[in-house]
Amino acid sequence: MASESQLQAKRPVSASLAGPYGHPFHPILVTVPIGAWVTSLVFDIASHVVHRPGFLTQSSEWLIAVGVIGALLAAMVGFLDLFAIPAGTPAFRTALVHMTLNLLVTAAYVVNFLWRHGDYAGGAGVGIGPLVLSALSIVALAISGFLGGKLAYRYGVRVADENTQAEGYTSGRGRNGTRPAV
Repeated sequence: MASESQLQAKRPVSASLAGPYGHPFHPILVTVPIGAWVTSLVFDIASHVVHRPGFLTQSSEWLIAVGVIGALLAAMVGFLDLFAIPAGTPAFRTALVHMTLNLLVTAAYVVNFLWRHGDYAGGAGVGIGPLVLSALSIVALAISGFLGGKLAYRYGVRVADENTQAEGYTSGRGRNGTRPAV
C-alpha cells in the first residue's frame, strides 16, 4: 500500500504544465538535449576524422544551442515535478542532486557554445578544449540520467500507482475466466 507521500509524488502539481497523471512531460522533453548533445559529441569526434570538417564543427555548435534550449524547457517542467516530492525524503534528495547536475551540465554547454562561437576558425575541426568539455558534460549527464531513472523506476515519482499499472496486464476476461458480454 502506497503512503500518502508516495501518492503525492505521483500526482502532478499542475497537469496542464507538468503533464497529466501517469504521463509527465519531463521525460519527453529531456530527449531533446540528450539527443542534441550526444550528436554534437559525435560530430566533434568526426570533425577530427574527415577531410573538410567545417560543416561538422558548425553543426555541433548549433546542436549545443538546441540542447540548451531543450534543457531549459525540460528543467522548467522538471522543477514542477520536484514540487510534488515531499521534502526530506530520499527521493527529494535524489531529485536535488539530479537537478543540480543537469543545471551544471546546461551551464557547461552554454560555456561550450560561447567558447566555440568566439573561437570558430572557419572550416577547422573542433578544438580539443571544447571536445573534452563536451565529453565530460556527457559523463555528468549520464550520471544525472541514472538518478532520473532512479526517481521514476525505484521511487515511482510521477509514475501511475500500481492499481492503474495493473490495468495494462488484465486479459479482458471476467473473474470467472469468461469474456465479458459486449
